[in-house]
Amino acid sequence: MSLIAEIEREHEGLTAIRRDIHAHPELAFQETRTSDIVAAKLAGWGVEVHRGLGKTGVVGVLRGDRGAGTRSIGMRADMDALPMPEHNRFAHASKNPGRMHGCGHDGHTTMLLGAAQHLAANPDFEGTVNFIFQPAEEGGNAGARAMMEDGLFNRFPCDEIYGIHNMPGFPVGQFAFRKGATMASSNRFDIIVRGTGGHAAQPHKSVDTIVIAAEMVGVLQTLISRHKNPIDVAVLSVTQIHAGDAYNVLPDQAVIRGTVRTFSTDVLDAIEANMRRVAETLPQVHGGTGELQFYRAYPPLVNWDAPTDFAMKVAQDTFGSHKVDSNTPQHGGAEDFSFYLQAVPGCYMFIGNGEGDHRDSRYVGMGPCELHNPNYDFNDALLPVGSTYWVKLAQAFFARG
Repeated sequence: MSLIAEIEREHEGLTAIRRDIHAHPELAFQETRTSDIVAAKLAGWGVEVHRGLGKTGVVGVLRGDRGAGTRSIGMRADMDALPMPEHNRFAHASKNPGRMHGCGHDGHTTMLLGAAQHLAANPDFEGTVNFIFQPAEEGGNAGARAMMEDGLFNRFPCDEIYGIHNMPGFPVGQFAFRKGATMASSNRFDIIVRGTGGHAAQPHKSVDTIVIAAEMVGVLQTLISRHKNPIDVAVLSVTQIHAGDAYNVLPDQAVIRGTVRTFSTDVLDAIEANMRRVAETLPQVHGGTGELQFYRAYPPLVNWDAPTDFAMKVAQDTFGSHKVDSNTPQHGGAEDFSFYLQAVPGCYMFIGNGEGDHRDSRYVGMGPCELHNPNYDFNDALLPVGSTYWVKLAQAFFARG
C-alpha cells in the first residue's frame, strides 16, 4: 500500500478530528457544529470557503499554483448522522442522546479534510478542486439536491464528481467499483383503503378495510413476481399496516405503507403504475375505495463508465490491483449522490471498513459493526488510505490534460 508520507504523519490528528465529530453527531440540516469544524479547518489551510448551500453545506475551493485553468473536479463527503442510539461505551461515543454516526459520515468527512490539507500544502496542478461537504444524505432528506438547488454546479462547476462510502464486511482498504446502476432508487408509499365501519359482529353491514388490506398485501407481491421482467431487479416491501382501535369495531380505513427499490427508472415507472391500478380497483371489488400516495426519494445511482474506469485505475496504481474489486455487486441501499450523477459525469465507490476488529471489545456493545447498527464505528485505519486516494485522484485528474 502506497500511502502519502505526509498524510501518514497526520494520522493521529485526523483520528482526533474524526472522533470529535463522532462524539457530537448532528442530524440532517442541523450540522452546524460539524460544518463549523470543516470551514475552520479549510480556512486554516488556505482553502477558499463557501457556506450555506443546502443550509449547512460547505464547499472548499482550491485553485492550483499553475492557475485555475479550465478543468475542475468535485469530491464529496457527507456530514449528517442518524436518529438512533449508540451502544458503544468508548470515549468518543455519542454525547447527543438518540443521535449517532452509525454510517461513517464522520470518517468520510475526515478523509476529505485530510486530502484538502495535503493538496492545499501541495497545489502543484492547473485546475480547481471543489471539496463538497454535504448535509442531509440520510433518511431521504436529499441534501445533494438541496445543494444543487442552491446553485452548487453553477457556482462551482465540476467536470467530474466522485464520492466514497465505507463498507463493513469488505477487507480493510479494499476498493470496490461498479459501472452503471450501482445503488437502488429509494421510494416509499402509502395506500389508503376506505370502507364502511361497523360492529364486528355484523360484518355484512360494513365494507371491511382490514380484509381488503390483507388481500392487497398479497396482490402487491405479484407486481414483482408476475408483472415485472424477471431479469429486472426490484423489491416491493410492505412494512406497516395500520387499522382499527378496538376489538369489536371494524374500522372504516386502513393504511398500508412500505418501500419500493429499483435500479431502473423505467422499472419504477411500471411498478408505480401497477400499484396505482391495484390500489384503486381492488377495493372496489369489495365496495370500498383506495388511493395510492407514492413518494420518490432518491433515483437509482448510476455510475458513468469512463469516470469509473479512471477512478478504478487510480486505486489500482496507488494500492495495487489486488486491492481493487472491479465489479462489485449492486447494493439495495440508496444514496443521494445519484442526483449529482444525473447532472455531472462521475463515480461513487466503496472502501472496505473490515469486520469490526478495530473496535476495542471492552467498550463496544454486543452487536456487529454494520452500517446503521448501534455498535458500528468507522475504522480509523482508513483515514490515511482515503485521504491518499483523494489526493491521487485529483492529481491524476489534472495530469490527464
